[in-house]
Amino acid sequence: MRFLLVEDNEQLAKAICDRLSLDSHIVDHTSNLSLASDYVATTSYDMILLDIMLPDGDGRRFLRRYRASAGKTPVIVLTARSEVSDRVGVLDLGADDYITKPFDFSELEARCRAVLRRQGGGASNCKRFGNVEFDALAGTVTLNGAATALRNKELRLLEVFFNAPEQIFSKSKLVDRLFSYNEDVSENAIEVYVARLRKHIEDSNVRIITVRGLGYRLSLA
Repeated sequence: MRFLLVEDNEQLAKAICDRLSLDSHIVDHTSNLSLASDYVATTSYDMILLDIMLPDGDGRRFLRRYRASAGKTPVIVLTARSEVSDRVGVLDLGADDYITKPFDFSELEARCRAVLRRQGGGASNCKRFGNVEFDALAGTVTLNGAATALRNKELRLLEVFFNAPEQIFSKSKLVDRLFSYNEDVSENAIEVYVARLRKHIEDSNVRIITVRGLGYRLSLA
């Protein structure tokens, strides 16, 4: 998944980035709302982690404007303010969840998964397409009862495809979903990861189809 983290505490931000990166997630971090607005205007995110008290303004104003502009990415608010009125206020503004600092990183990750499950209308971390089962939390793809562990980028690439089967993704779009702004990669890297995924599912009824001139899509054979 690709996260946008808006947090001005550099120590906390680094810890969150490091933890999420360990699980192969992509994280773009900014400490101000101005740059956060630029990010959401140009990049598709799976989750926004938003602090409230920031150097250039109140995160609640950013949240209000983002929802008013039809922004649909889930938002989890991170704040030291624990009063019930504060929690109710950000939820009413459009936040999907709220976590109070200090927090355990395992709780933050669990809340992210729960929000995404609700958004997807499911109660499980597993997704099924054709006869292939994909578990993003465990990092495995299962075919005929046999589970195969995926490498980091393979995992995130298959997650993109499973979240939108039959949708065509260009190479540039996939680069955007798999790599952060500070990673210098070419679109040829996508070909490598697609080839690896194809080997993992070659005995299934699921295919990663090359759509000439456009990109790739996950389809049933």
